[in-house]
Amino acid sequence: MPTERGARGAGVALAAALSLTCATSLQAADIKVSMGAGGPQAMYRSGVDGCAPIDTPDIDPRAFRDASGGVAMFALHYVNRALRGPDLAHLKIDCAVALDSAHDPEAAHYNDRRYMTATWTDNGRDVVGIVHHEYHADDHRACATTQSIGCWYNTILSFSSRDGGRSFTMDRPAVVAAAPFKQDVEQGRHRGFFNPSNIVSDGRYKYFMASTTGWSGQNYGVCLFRSPNPFDSASWRAWDGADFTVRYGDPYGPRAPAPRPCAIVAPFVFPVGSLVKHAASGRWLAVWMAKKDDGAFPISGFYTSTSGDLRHWSQPRLLLAGPTIHDGACGGSLIAYPSIIDENARTRNFEDAGDSPWLYYVSIKMNGCETGERALQRERLKISLDERAGVHP
Repeated sequence: MPTERGARGAGVALAAALSLTCATSLQAADIKVSMGAGGPQAMYRSGVDGCAPIDTPDIDPRAFRDASGGVAMFALHYVNRALRGPDLAHLKIDCAVALDSAHDPEAAHYNDRRYMTATWTDNGRDVVGIVHHEYHADDHRACATTQSIGCWYNTILSFSSRDGGRSFTMDRPAVVAAAPFKQDVEQGRHRGFFNPSNIVSDGRYKYFMASTTGWSGQNYGVCLFRSPNPFDSASWRAWDGADFTVRYGDPYGPRAPAPRPCAIVAPFVFPVGSLVKHAASGRWLAVWMAKKDDGAFPISGFYTSTSGDLRHWSQPRLLLAGPTIHDGACGGSLIAYPSIIDENARTRNFEDAGDSPWLYYVSIKMNGCETGERALQRERLKISLDERAGVHP
């Protein structure tokens, strides 16, 4: 996942270049989101609460209620251990590994660095896991450049569990989203799909968002994916701007025509941290981290946007200011990986929220230009109706 070197954030530095246009028709009231009272609460600290040094917060937290009524959360590193407990306030690490990473030098095996970045379950026992896979060609002497970011090749994969997320196996087909070329093509820049959001339900379909650095014929930015059944890994399709028609194949599988481009969803030139539906308004709410630029993001920090249909979104609003991992700052503290999760959510996958959910995120202490201790922490949010705001579809 992204580190102090900018990792998966590469390719999004051109944020101001992406159009922020969206529909202008006004409907019901929008919502506004602000930080609540009480300040941050530390939920997990690397080097203190882990089972091994690798157990450090490095993804946007994802949670679900298991079959027993308890909570499982994935929020750590590529040795995927879950935090478990009776509720969100009492989570402790489970030292059993739910999904490991073998640092396999064969890119076609998709087993270099695997992060459990989204989950979905209907019953708390059978769980789909959407995995962010990183292939680091420089670690395997398979890269033509000396810059690490230029050796990164990212793919979105599907895994599943039949024991409440305690162990996962790779689905067939494994690939949900991939660039239409192998890892040795276009080395010198970050390539592929990365940073999936959580999975949410809107009617008969399930959705998530994922970022891409693009390629010839495909713009960079964030694409929207949909499936009628996430347990069928072949059913995911990306939005093409009119319908969900784009299917990605395995670049290491049988040769196939290049996919059509997926439509880029504004204003998310940076990866979406999480999606949640506000219960009172019915509005979708997205949160993400962004680096300061001269356009839509005048201050580094966490931003929010709202939508009625997951396709058209409002202009970004600053939620919490602070240097993020995209800034590459040395010294001080950084913030990263925001997710909105409500302990009182009515859904098993915490995809809905009331007026006082939690903002979960990672605080990173910098030792010079290297990362030090990381803490998974949370702060209360306040969500209210904003009658004056124009609402987008």
